[in-house]
Amino acid sequence: MTSGAANWIPDPFATQFERRDDGTLILRPLGEIARYPERLASSLEYWARESPDRVLVARRDATGAWQSVSYAQMFDRIRRVAAGLLTRNLSAERPIAILSGNSIEHMTLALAAMWVGIPYCPVSPAYSQVAGDLAKFRYVLDLLTPGLVAAFDTPRFDRALSLVPPEVEILGDVLVGRSITTLESLERPGGPEVEAAYLATNADSIVRFLLTSGSTGQPKAVITTNRMCCSNAAMLRQSMPFLGGEPPVLLDWLPWNHTFGGSHNVGMVLCNGGSLYIDDGRPTAAGMAETLRNLREISPTVYFNVPKGFEMLAPHLGKDAQLRKNFYRRLHAYFFAGASLAQHTWDELDAAATLELGYKVPMLSGLGATETGPSVTFTTPATGRSGVIGLPAAGTLVKLAPVEEKLEIRVRSPSVTTGYWRQPELTAQAFDSEGFYRLGDAVRLIDPDCPTHGLKFDGRIGEDFKLANGTWVSVGPLRAELIGALAPIAQDVVIAGLDADFVAVLVIPDVDACARLLARPGPVGRPELATHPTLLAWIQERLARHARANPAVTRGVRRACVLPVAPSLDRGEITDKGSINQRAVLRHHANLVSDLYSKAHPAHVVVIEIGGNT
Repeated sequence: MTSGAANWIPDPFATQFERRDDGTLILRPLGEIARYPERLASSLEYWARESPDRVLVARRDATGAWQSVSYAQMFDRIRRVAAGLLTRNLSAERPIAILSGNSIEHMTLALAAMWVGIPYCPVSPAYSQVAGDLAKFRYVLDLLTPGLVAAFDTPRFDRALSLVPPEVEILGDVLVGRSITTLESLERPGGPEVEAAYLATNADSIVRFLLTSGSTGQPKAVITTNRMCCSNAAMLRQSMPFLGGEPPVLLDWLPWNHTFGGSHNVGMVLCNGGSLYIDDGRPTAAGMAETLRNLREISPTVYFNVPKGFEMLAPHLGKDAQLRKNFYRRLHAYFFAGASLAQHTWDELDAAATLELGYKVPMLSGLGATETGPSVTFTTPATGRSGVIGLPAAGTLVKLAPVEEKLEIRVRSPSVTTGYWRQPELTAQAFDSEGFYRLGDAVRLIDPDCPTHGLKFDGRIGEDFKLANGTWVSVGPLRAELIGALAPIAQDVVIAGLDADFVAVLVIPDVDACARLLARPGPVGRPELATHPTLLAWIQERLARHARANPAVTRGVRRACVLPVAPSLDRGEITDKGSINQRAVLRHHANLVSDLYSKAHPAHVVVIEIGGNT
């Protein structure tokens, strides 16, 4: 074993590395993680005492007015709700399943359950509202065996709730043919039993189960403990020092059934005495208007979104002075996760910030997973750029292990899960012999001679494949490049070519962006887009430009077609995180993949010719 000398970069990311003889690298932060509380719920009690009137959570009501709940109000109510929960036979074996999305009621029930040590599971609304036989939802019910199911906008979930066993209590408002318990009727005066239940919890108590499926098919329930939540919040505070200067204010739509919204953002707010304004908008043509309306009123201190959200927001910041002024009034940083941020979006945001403030606002990112609580690495303002994931957070030991000509990132830290609920075999497979959790993500060194200069994302290990000539195609980085090359009309791309002579892609269109490109005033169907000559010609020109700049057979695309139907959650083509399962799409659209490699060149297949070669 050989060791490299430590290279120093500004705190809190000073890191040393160890290089092993087998090519493994160990990255170890020099700074210790700061002390953190034993229980996440204790942060609510602390801030209810220190800043009782500060807004904890707010959401617009039916009239459009902001309905807010202070720390003191929430702390008082969750103990009354918790007293009601203690009269039910609820536990990790019979947890609470919350079907509806982000809401004040959702947060109230979650905090009440957390206070008395009853685990809950926020289930993606997509599982219970997707067309089809609700197979994933049925599987979740069987996996968790919940003792209470909550759906606060109950009528929207009538189909799913019909699958809930009759002996399981339903919490909500009204449902035809089934008795319903309301949140108000659940409340009761709390006695000593509520405080006793709270004191019986500890750092290893399960707070929630978070569902994740990734590319494996059926959901897994990730055990999420107090220790995971509290240590992750400490990592965030050390990685973003401005959190200690003033309580964070978030305007956020990111779903709480996902680790980015539920663990990362809600945990940040709770542990720092911040305020979370629920954004009922979405980064879609229909939902963006609500986000813009909210941003004209709420000035965030840090703004979180996925790349598509930033892509849709950036042009408005450039042309709307009132929006721009309110958005940047107290903004310290943006933060994205989930995919790479296109350079044109980055440039637009820099231009808007400079126009308003005279300087650029830092764009931060990192790498994480549901199983890691979620934080593993973070970027700094100096290292933030597309594809860079930075260096390990405080308290996080990172291993880079050689796997199939790449380096897989693995992690040990207090924010890593103990495993998957009721799935011991999958738990055992998730960790290596040294107890490092395997993320399944590949990374590469920005500077091979100096690991402490940081890491770049290098795709998913399981998505990469070999062409017929035996060369590897690195799907993750190529996918990011192609989405950028096809911006704004591509929502995503699926890359084909296993054992073939060249790379081909299925383009998943952004329907609204395609309609704008085609100057269509109304909606346009996906089948029409799949054969529209103007769109296909546009794709051909963009991909030819990319291929000329990337002539290697593993990087230059030679065929493409547009997926004529939306990816399906039921078929596993979309994960619980909303990302595309590449293998599932290729499997379910094998006929299109066959068309891509047909010598007949069907009309819906785009052929990219470069110097006479196709």
